[in-house]
Amino acid sequence: QVQLVESGGGLVQAGGSLRLSCAASGRTFSSYAMGWFRQAPGKEREFVAAINWSGSSPYYADSVKGRFTISRDNAKNTVYLQMNSLKPEDTAVYYCATRRRGATFQAMGVSQYEYWGQGTRVTVSS
Repeated sequence: QVQLVESGGGLVQAGGSLRLSCAASGRTFSSYAMGWFRQAPGKEREFVAAINWSGSSPYYADSVKGRFTISRDNAKNTVYLQMNSLKPEDTAVYYCATRRRGATFQAMGVSQYEYWGQGTRVTVSS
């Protein structure tokens, strides 16, 4: 089992930047593909970005392409989400999660992710 703890959320003005971190416990972190999701008030949780176990082949939701960058440091058991050019519509609670083994290629569905953190809140003011 993997335990995940997100941090780095906060209040930022539109156009600003934040970097989220997701620290994982467990020696198997480096074997998992990792993803970031977000959930805005009254909306379903949606995919943001994911990266495979080695840190290559990142993929993104269309809504964040060119603005967000996912990365990981397996030595630190941490995955990051650099968010630039933030917009009010990026306001949400952001979650990291481990992708299930055997998930489809470039999986984006919530059900294809297994272990979840508690989330960190991001608020973008206009």
